[in-house]
Amino acid sequence: MLEDRYNAIVPHGRITIAGAAGGPLAGLTFVVKDFFDVAGAPTGAGSPDWLATHPAPQRHAPAVSRLLDAGATLAGKTHTDEMAWSLNGENHHYGTPVNPAAPERIPGGSSSGSAVIAAAGLADFAIGSDTGGSVRLPASYCGVFGMRPTHGRIDISGAVPLAPSYDTVGWFARDGAMMKRVGAVLFGGWRAPAAPARFLLGADLFAAAGAAVAAALRDAVAMLPEARPVDVAGGALPEWRDAFRVLQASEVWKAHGAWVEATRPNFGPGVRERFAGAPLVTAAEVAAAAAVRAAIRERLDALLGDDGVLILPTGPGAAPFRNTPAAELEQFRARSLELLCLAGHAGLPQISLPLGRIDGCPLGLSLIAPRGQDERLLDIAAALAPAA
Repeated sequence: MLEDRYNAIVPHGRITIAGAAGGPLAGLTFVVKDFFDVAGAPTGAGSPDWLATHPAPQRHAPAVSRLLDAGATLAGKTHTDEMAWSLNGENHHYGTPVNPAAPERIPGGSSSGSAVIAAAGLADFAIGSDTGGSVRLPASYCGVFGMRPTHGRIDISGAVPLAPSYDTVGWFARDGAMMKRVGAVLFGGWRAPAAPARFLLGADLFAAAGAAVAAALRDAVAMLPEARPVDVAGGALPEWRDAFRVLQASEVWKAHGAWVEATRPNFGPGVRERFAGAPLVTAAEVAAAAAVRAAIRERLDALLGDDGVLILPTGPGAAPFRNTPAAELEQFRARSLELLCLAGHAGLPQISLPLGRIDGCPLGLSLIAPRGQDERLLDIAAALAPAA
């Protein structure tokens, strides 16, 4: 049984399931966010009301099965923000997992427990889900690698939906070589990049993150090949963020509205307000946001081409302190989404690399690649931070 010193494992997820006797991940351990089905163990989704109204699943989510079949042993299910609709890692019902890299600060969410277990070295890797940044931002906060793959590249069935057109299976590890090993299994193979990468520096994205973040990541950027500065969003980052919020809220309500109306769950702060606003989103707002998303996808595809790799900050700073006032947290969340929404809108792969420090805390540098070129990002991560 995994020793949990960081409040990262859910009470109903203290389980161990041995992996296959052989395979590419034999001898490794992993944990999985309590958003994914594990046969015989309840899926809680960070909500006591969800836990009480859903029976334990009879089969594993495909991603879990694939890892077990590859030899990895499942060592537990991890805490998540309520219904995964937050970026903070603070759960009103279950508490906040301790960030091993900055115990006085939040771990980030919604894949909070998985990021914490990986950062603490209590498992070899950890599985989360990423819709609007729920792997990438906690990876930055906790000082680990975090991968959001190309949308649809990994089967996410058997996971509680949030916003299906953005939802992805993601993972965390402490070194690039481990990220690559896990990716090869989840992808079911490996597609080697066909040509050398052409690096682009998101000048407007660094400006949006602020001078302190840009300075903190300068040495990390210097570890990569020389990059050409580009203007990614043309001043439209707030519009891009707001389009994500509209589309996410619409999809969340489509996925869970009937359950919410029937159950009247006792949501915690932040999540409560987001669910209250979700059914108020109009069809006209959704159509306008969808048009923005289509334009973003076209713009990023043209920018990256077949060989581009975009360099950007993962987030706008270090993890906020625990118990930061709600209004301040929401403002930071909005700034974070401006940086995080790009890959989600365009369905592109993004990896957060733990290469920066700010205010004595971890800070991630991110890379975004063309659709389907996840392996390019993992190759770069393995070259920058091989296994210790």
